[in-house]
Amino acid sequence: MKYEELFNELKVHGQEHLLHFYEELPEEEQKKLLENVSRLDLSYAEAFAGKGEEIQRGTIEPLKAMTLAEEEAHAKEYREAGIRALREGRAAAVLLAGGMGTRLGTDGPKGCFDLGITRPVYIFQRLIENLQDSVKEAGAYVHLLIMTGEPNDRATRSFLKEHDFFGYPEEYVHFFVQDTAPAVDENGKILLESKTAPAVSPNGNGGWYSSLKKAGFAEFLKKQGVDYLNTFAVDNVLQRICDPLFLGAVILKDAAVGAKVTAKTGPDEKVGVVCLEDGHPAVVEYTELSEEMRNARDADGRLLYNWGYINNCLFRMEDLERASKGSMPLHFAHKKVPYVDAEGQRVTPSEPNAWKFEYFIFDIFKGMKSCLPFEVVREKEFAPVKNPTGVDSVESARELLKLNGYQL
Repeated sequence: MKYEELFNELKVHGQEHLLHFYEELPEEEQKKLLENVSRLDLSYAEAFAGKGEEIQRGTIEPLKAMTLAEEEAHAKEYREAGIRALREGRAAAVLLAGGMGTRLGTDGPKGCFDLGITRPVYIFQRLIENLQDSVKEAGAYVHLLIMTGEPNDRATRSFLKEHDFFGYPEEYVHFFVQDTAPAVDENGKILLESKTAPAVSPNGNGGWYSSLKKAGFAEFLKKQGVDYLNTFAVDNVLQRICDPLFLGAVILKDAAVGAKVTAKTGPDEKVGVVCLEDGHPAVVEYTELSEEMRNARDADGRLLYNWGYINNCLFRMEDLERASKGSMPLHFAHKKVPYVDAEGQRVTPSEPNAWKFEYFIFDIFKGMKSCLPFEVVREKEFAPVKNPTGVDSVESARELLKLNGYQL
């Protein structure tokens, strides 16, 4: 796009300051600036006007889960249905790996973090080996799609290539890059990260399907005969992926989406809960449940809002495609974002100075006709690695891995 054309478009949106340094840049850097700015999705900045409007929740009701007892009672038929689907190539795995390991004290992708004590045990390694368990059970490989972010894409690809994809066939591994959203200041103006580039960041895990589609993989998967996509986050090193029992249960129950859940440890556990909102599947955050709802119990004494969401989902593609055409709520996060000021000086703020935009994956649930919460044993399938120490940390994940027989 030429300078004049882009400037006029930006002016309509009140963002012409993005070309402030154009005249002083060498020709090559001018081209880079125009290219970077023309790729921006300005609708995010337009949405900033609604930042002060709280997302209104509808009528919240409990949603029953398939419990461990029911899973055990029907394990044979569920597992057989899941294995059959895997052998027929009807399922694929989508790893959401756009994050960096900054909170763990590393500059690389989070999946490259080494959990080992006496030997290397990388997060990516654990996840791929977990997927291999399902592959071995079914006797068939499934396609593994890995969503990276712009900052970690090259490093992720190089790392997995260097480690031979931890034994997974390269022809079954595919990469796509997560879409980004600009960061804006308190007045809704998009910040410049440098004189040639706006400040952008990944648009949240809820943007995974639009990014996958943009990369051409939705059509690819349909041609491959894939009906179900198992999405999972990079930081849970115990989760089962393309689990035949889970897959079979979702298929036989004819659910549009399945979500692995764990029973809450108590009413005040700070975890999102899978439930119903205006009759549709939803995940409601801890802070959005009233004290009465958090403490409500059924006739057996179990919490009514009991099923904690752990971000391992199974989407039926035809329903996902339909739901993706609707609008999802946009969430705002107040963050510290380095930028260049009007004089071209680099500023590193000590306090939050900007707003980032994110979509959440569980907001897709609202467009789904039905949801099957599927209970798993917390100690066997939930070991998130979010912090160096304490709760949901490297330390706690190591202890859970050892508890499950993994050598570190």
